[in-house]
Amino acid sequence: MATRTRRSQRRTEALSRERIVEAAVELLDAAGEGGLTFRALTERLATGPGAIYWHVENKDELLGAATETVVAAALAVEPARTPDSPTGAPDSPRDEIRAVALGLFGAIDEHPWLATQLATHLSRSPWGSVAPRIFESLGRRVRALGVPEGSWFVVTSALMHYILGAAGQNATNARAGGGGLDRDEFLDATATAWEELDPDDYAFTRAVAYQMRGHDDREQFLAGIDLVLTGIAATHPPDA
Repeated sequence: MATRTRRSQRRTEALSRERIVEAAVELLDAAGEGGLTFRALTERLATGPGAIYWHVENKDELLGAATETVVAAALAVEPARTPDSPTGAPDSPRDEIRAVALGLFGAIDEHPWLATQLATHLSRSPWGSVAPRIFESLGRRVRALGVPEGSWFVVTSALMHYILGAAGQNATNARAGGGGLDRDEFLDATATAWEELDPDDYAFTRAVAYQMRGHDDREQFLAGIDLVLTGIAATHPPDA
């Protein structure tokens, strides 16, 4: 009887909505959106399609649930603590914004399909659960920065568009592999091509081409976040 009960519990867990979404994320990570089919899902879960349709109606709902799950985990990332951080000291809104940004950056980098899904949610269903979740997470920190209420929407929108746009582009570049090259080879080839541009037409691009080689994507991303935050502080001082 105990063995039968344990098997029943395992089966219930395997067929829960949470387990189905977890398996969907695994399939998306392995083979992209094209690899997420109900046939592949039933094989991975060792069940029939009827059990899956009991929890999700179609692929669009499954993609939405997978996206929401990954985004929720990304937004739960805590600000990084340093040895110099006072014990028990509250994190500043700026630190929290950087943590949210890095959480989304890491999620998009880890899950190649996520950038496309986020773009789809923002353009086709901004009233759904994903876009408001990200906007709320950033907006609360923008408000805590002391940004005047009249600027909350513009400032939060600018932050969100930079984060998702830059993180998405980074993920695309990291996997582009131009002609089968790895990231370092791809960057080196691009830098070399820039260095060979016409010096009269592309003086600036040639001058910074060497900086492309070996740059750290995460540091570059955070530098952009800091530029945006510095601009917010300068353009929208508290109670202005």
